[in-house]
Amino acid sequence: MTHLNSPSQNAQFHIRFRSLFNEGRALAFPCNAQGQVDIDGLSERGRHNYLFARAMVGREFATPNVRLS
Repeated sequence: MTHLNSPSQNAQFHIRFRSLFNEGRALAFPCNAQGQVDIDGLSERGRHNYLFARAMVGREFATPNVRLS
């Protein structure tokens, strides 16, 4: 897992995990331009959702992409 030095609320990008089965459903998290998420800056629920989304790429979620916020 990657940690950033800057707080997540200053992020100008987010990484988005699109659902493979429910059109319009996705999970998104603040990140840097390279897609690195400040895991320590997420809430407990956010950490759980982020780790779940990463683990479910190819099963429940598409490969994530980085977007400008």
